[in-house]
Amino acid sequence: MSRSLCKSVLITGSNRGIGLQMVKELAKSNNRPATIIATARNPAASTVLHKLSRTYPAVHIVTLDVGSEHSISSAVEEVHCIVGNNGLNCLINNAAIGFSTNINSVTPEAMMRTFQVNSVAPLFVTKAFLPLLQTAAAKSIGMGIHRAAVINVSSILGSIELNCGDFKSYAYRTSKAALNMVTRCLAADLRSDGILCMSLHPGWVKTDMGGPHAHLTVKESVSGMISVLSSLTESDHGGFKDYRGQNLPW
Repeated sequence: MSRSLCKSVLITGSNRGIGLQMVKELAKSNNRPATIIATARNPAASTVLHKLSRTYPAVHIVTLDVGSEHSISSAVEEVHCIVGNNGLNCLINNAAIGFSTNINSVTPEAMMRTFQVNSVAPLFVTKAFLPLLQTAAAKSIGMGIHRAAVINVSSILGSIELNCGDFKSYAYRTSKAALNMVTRCLAADLRSDGILCMSLHPGWVKTDMGGPHAHLTVKESVSGMISVLSSLTESDHGGFKDYRGQNLPW
């Protein structure tokens, strides 16, 4: 992302893993966005995040629990104060949970909790920030992060076509499939506003969620994701891509 492409970006789940690495890479870029809003349920627990905000004035830390309507409303007010009349150019719904749940271990509670965080929360976070995205969209033309965009960090594990059953997680896989449908619904509703919506698979990444046997480092994944985001156009609206920019089947 460059300053000319994206003036402001908000990332949920920025206290660790992919979200934190996104903040790092954007903040350290010579062409960083003017405003980088890093959100997390408990940002005070991340010393790295606070060090970044002290080092780079572009980084703003906002408390946001994506599962709490009150927290979402408070975050919208705080972000509005940060971005002002410029609105918000790019919302990255990254916060998620995931754990293994096979046919023997899956429970209704695991299904509902995962669905709430991974599928329902991104929809209502987007809905809450929609006025700020619409404000930004009204100031430009075309489609892309230069104008306004909603990026849902999904997973290839949510692809129904590619589900061969090797990774046993009823809760996580169904929640990401649902998130992909949220993306498609948002794409249909927000096209007239000029707000690009798409799902993005970060790859299998060495994070707390991905585990030590994953194929990619966090840096490799995020570098690819940022490159993909920077090149998005109207043709990508409603799409499902991976960190290399390849289209994925639903």
